[in-house]
Amino acid sequence: MNEISLLSESIERAALADLHAAAPEETRRLLGLNLETIGTALVAIATREPNILLNRTIGPGVEAPDTQEVVRAIASRYADDGVERYFLHLHPDARPPELREWMARAGLVRYRGWAKFHRGPAAPPGSRSELRVQRVGTEHAVEFGRIAAEGFGLSEAAIPLLASLVDRPGWHLYMSFAGDTPAGTGAMFVREEAAWLDWGSTLPAYRGRGGQGMVLCRRIRDALALGCRTLLTTTGEEVAGDPQHSYKNIVRTGFRPVYVRENFVPAS
Repeated sequence: MNEISLLSESIERAALADLHAAAPEETRRLLGLNLETIGTALVAIATREPNILLNRTIGPGVEAPDTQEVVRAIASRYADDGVERYFLHLHPDARPPELREWMARAGLVRYRGWAKFHRGPAAPPGSRSELRVQRVGTEHAVEFGRIAAEGFGLSEAAIPLLASLVDRPGWHLYMSFAGDTPAGTGAMFVREEAAWLDWGSTLPAYRGRGGQGMVLCRRIRDALALGCRTLLTTTGEEVAGDPQHSYKNIVRTGFRPVYVRENFVPAS
């Protein structure tokens, strides 16, 4: 497993863990949030939020080989909590190779994967949009949470969770605006010389106006200004019949796909 792959998995894992750490106590209760480590994997659970972004497991077999018992324990953990749909992310070089066979034995099947992207410290390309982009603080935190939650299919109960990132060390939140009206979101999590780009979303009424490209480019510029040498992000892999606008926007701003991470879900 090469250095970029390891860094991509570890910074995404750190961002997910910090999202849980940021959660207000009432939000944690309303969403049924829980985070634990099983084997080498980070297991994120939201018993009252049926969305795979909060019900997913990162890292089996990445830091060290895992076992069939670990796969069974992860599947049982979700089942015991009544979570019927979740993603178990599997890196293509996860160890041992038998992990895929063990997932099948645990009742999991392969689903659409996530493409992972990397870019270095080159300046972003020029971008144009009638929308303007700015980094936002507490005055726009709730609107950030609302737009990101809507874009990723999360419930209203998740809005305070996303809004809470505004005060977290290492996080930078951005929004696009049509005049003074919030139109889109994007977040960046920085750790040492690496940046993880996440939570990019645009309200339907403002799509197709170049806003997401602008938000991407602004995050890239800010990451470089902070001394980041490695920028990483993800979106769903390209499949026939799906135009995958996010994939194209990411590539357009200088990222290149480096691997596709498999996702496994309960067969039922």
